[in-house]
Amino acid sequence: MKRKMSYKKLWKLLIDRDMKRTDLLKNAGISSSSLAKLGKDENVTTDVLLRICDSLDVELNEIAETVPCEEVSAEVRSDAGRSRTRLRQ
Repeated sequence: MKRKMSYKKLWKLLIDRDMKRTDLLKNAGISSSSLAKLGKDENVTTDVLLRICDSLDVELNEIAETVPCEEVSAEVRSDAGRSRTRLRQ
């Protein structure tokens, strides 16, 4: 099963601490492009993640986790269904 990164824990932590994403950007010293990637659950460097951990004084597992990549599974099932439909025609 394929997995991807999820940063939902990070966003919840920011809400709990009454922080905005721009506060994180400034406090952690990360770029706006890294922040955008985090917002889309895309890959960022470990350096970025460690900067965030340092600025928030947390461990990595408090801001990120891996989750099953459901979109890929759904696409595979969808494509398989189309193939069967084409074969029947």
